[in-house]
Amino acid sequence: MNKQKGFTLIELLIVVAIIGILATFALPQYSKYQARAKVTVGLAEASSLKVPVEDLLNKGTTPTAANTGVPASSNNCTMSVSGDAAAGTASVTCTIKEAPSSIVGKTIILSRAGTGTWSCSSNVAEEFLPAGGCTVAVAP
Repeated sequence: MNKQKGFTLIELLIVVAIIGILATFALPQYSKYQARAKVTVGLAEASSLKVPVEDLLNKGTTPTAANTGVPASSNNCTMSVSGDAAAGTASVTCTIKEAPSSIVGKTIILSRAGTGTWSCSSNVAEEFLPAGGCTVAVAP
C-alpha cells in the first residue's frame, strides 16, 4: 500500500475557502480600527495645542495658527486655531485627512470658554470617537 504524501486538491480548496470567509469579516473590522485610530490621533494632536493657546490667552494675545507654532498640516490633520483674547475664548480644529472614507474630511473641535474650561465636539460618527473624549455635535 502506498503512503499519501502532501495534500489533495480538495483539502487545499477547503483551506482557501476558509481563509476567504475569515477575510470577509476581518477587512471591515480593520477599516473601523483604522478610523478609530485616526480619530484618536487627531484628538491628541488638537489637545497638544491647549497649552500654547492657554499661554497666549494668559498673555493677552489672540491665538492663531501662526503664533501657536502649529504646522498647517500633519499626516493626520489640517489644523486651524482661532480665538479672542479679550473674551478668553479659543478653538482648535482638526480636519481629518488621509483616512478611511467614513471619517475623511470630518472635524474635531476643541473649544475654550471664557471661564477657562475646554470642551470637545465633532461631526465624526460616535462609533469612531474615543470613549469620553468628545460629543457628536452634528449628525454624521
